[in-house]
Amino acid sequence: MPPKPTAMEGQGVSRTLRLLRNHLPRLRAGPSESNPKEAVPEPEKTQEHFLSSFSGGQHFFEYLLVVSLKKKRSGDDYEPTITYQFPKRENLLRGQQEEEERLLKAIPLFCFPDGNEWAPLTDYPRETFSFVLTNVDGSRKIGYCRRLLPAGPGPRLPKVYCIISCIGCFGLFSKILDEVEKRHQISMAVIYPFMQGLREAAFPAPGKTVTLKSFIPDSGTEFISLTRPLDSHLEHVDFSVLLRCLHLEQIIQIFASAVLERKIIFLAEGLSTLSQCIHAAAALLYPFSWAHTYIPVVPESLLATVCCPTPFMVGVQMRFHQEVMESPMEEVLLVNLCEGTFLLSVGDEKDILPPKLQDDILGSLGQGINELKTSEQINEHVSSPFVQFFVKTVGHYASYIKREASGQGHFQERSFCKAVTSKTKRRFVKKFVKTQLFSLFIQEAEKSRNPPAGYFQKKILEYEEQKKQKKSREKTVK
Repeated sequence: MPPKPTAMEGQGVSRTLRLLRNHLPRLRAGPSESNPKEAVPEPEKTQEHFLSSFSGGQHFFEYLLVVSLKKKRSGDDYEPTITYQFPKRENLLRGQQEEEERLLKAIPLFCFPDGNEWAPLTDYPRETFSFVLTNVDGSRKIGYCRRLLPAGPGPRLPKVYCIISCIGCFGLFSKILDEVEKRHQISMAVIYPFMQGLREAAFPAPGKTVTLKSFIPDSGTEFISLTRPLDSHLEHVDFSVLLRCLHLEQIIQIFASAVLERKIIFLAEGLSTLSQCIHAAAALLYPFSWAHTYIPVVPESLLATVCCPTPFMVGVQMRFHQEVMESPMEEVLLVNLCEGTFLLSVGDEKDILPPKLQDDILGSLGQGINELKTSEQINEHVSSPFVQFFVKTVGHYASYIKREASGQGHFQERSFCKAVTSKTKRRFVKKFVKTQLFSLFIQEAEKSRNPPAGYFQKKILEYEEQKKQKKSREKTVK
């Protein structure tokens, strides 16, 4: 096990946290592990199912930005700078203006997280990735990025198109970035009418399509259809990249580590791979939400984040592999996505989940996985066994919320745990109820008179019905 941080190293971590606060917009406080009601600062948080819970009607995006590399006045380094912004915001109140300035200051850092040492290139593979920023009021903004070489002769520097939105739907925004890129190859002026049309269109409800009419010089009028996936709790994720990088057993171990809110670091060469895999890992926790530090691609200036003593889920580019390995870290799961290996682990990852349920997940994941064709099929196939795991372990939660006449609920934790008959399941549940994942979920459930009518509740009802039918058949046999 790596040594504990020294006082000097601890000061380095403090500096990193200050850097995070300076670079990011004001961030929301969240509950601490010892006291779920106590507020503590978190650098960046995400709630996957929250990101994609929009019913439709919202604006598609807040900003389209182009971030370019500009040479610093001194030295050979480059600095990422916003060179195009649509729309320009005017007549903002002072507080709104300060919030916008903080947001626009943070974005370039995440568009070029790999540092400032660049040189003009003639060949560069385009990459699509995303990041999440959380404001002090809890609102989330997602940056959807496309990094590529602009058209032109000779060596040149890459630039990033970045769409800022409060809506989580990676596949749909990837298609929008395709359209932006196509128009930028003609002229920046061609982007404006397309983005204006998109801004005026209402974001579709799950399963619905919005069609945009757009004119392109020399091509004429085009009709662009943007369809939102029917299953909204998976629309911000693509599990196929995670499946290509890791074995099923490894994915289950990552899930187990995340469920107990441990520190997880993903290493990969490409920004796209890191972004997709970390979003996929967080989505496995549905209907629960990762409430700790969450940075899909850690900028070079914030690498000391991996030394933080609190839980985190972060992605780091492979070029910083040595710096990460030399950092003082304790109880970390370090995942090499390039080689499909664990470079560091706690050692008990295979023993966290109840053995039978772990076997159930593995069996369900492996069954017919090679026959799946579309990303929607893959997403449903991968997500379903993990949802079933939570249904079987904590799906009875609603029966153990005691309500006052006012409707306010109080969760009966002890009775809830006692209701789990299997010893191995109960051992897991007793640990899980102490996590922020579960605490935040239950706090929301206590406020609501009825369980939310979502995908998780649907699966709970289906499971309960199956148990009733099974009992009925057993009685008939007797």
